[in-house]
Amino acid sequence: MKYEIILFDVDDTLFDFGMSEKKALHKAFVEFGLPTGLVDYEATYKEISKVLWSDLEQGLITLSELKVERFRRLFLAHELEIDADTFSRVYLGYLGNETHLVQGAVEVCDNLAGCRLAIITNGFTDVQTSRIESSPLCHTFEHIIISEEAGCQKPEKGIFDYAFSKLQVTDKAKVLIVGDSLTSDIQGGINYGIDTCWFNPHRKENNIGIKPTFEIRELTDLIKVVGKMES
Repeated sequence: MKYEIILFDVDDTLFDFGMSEKKALHKAFVEFGLPTGLVDYEATYKEISKVLWSDLEQGLITLSELKVERFRRLFLAHELEIDADTFSRVYLGYLGNETHLVQGAVEVCDNLAGCRLAIITNGFTDVQTSRIESSPLCHTFEHIIISEEAGCQKPEKGIFDYAFSKLQVTDKAKVLIVGDSLTSDIQGGINYGIDTCWFNPHRKENNIGIKPTFEIRELTDLIKVVGKMES
């Protein structure tokens, strides 16, 4: 067998993070007396969040700082007198209860049951654990590697060291990472010397020079990729 271990990213790979984020943000805004908050501020929030998650990947900010800073900047931009730390806690509480799978996620995991499946995700331990445990994939993964717990994040080599230690695996040729982010999942896998599969359902242009081993449009295409390599 070529690949014995499949490392899955969570957000926008197995789980529809966009939908989860949208629902959690709406509930948080409503709780703070802003029923139209999602419509009014989502675009600004996404711009701020994108910058900060990129900063996190580059080691310019910590995860702990990010979770509050994104709301501090949002409220500053719109002159809202809301405590960013309190809002962040409320939002993350709601986010942990939002479980929306990407189409094909259950089918893929069922079909790859002959491999050892694990999660490797950048994010908050309580949130990611809660979402996975309350989903149909709750008994699917041998280990759930989360950056907050590991103390480092993709694309850093440290989180892969942590994952390989947890999984007690040494042969990198037997491991494949699957994710939607070129700069996090794919670059991280390349840096660590393992094969990579870029899940690109929206047919994004790859113009940044990061070359995945495989590219798939539908999540279920992963079944063919793994099967082809094994045969």
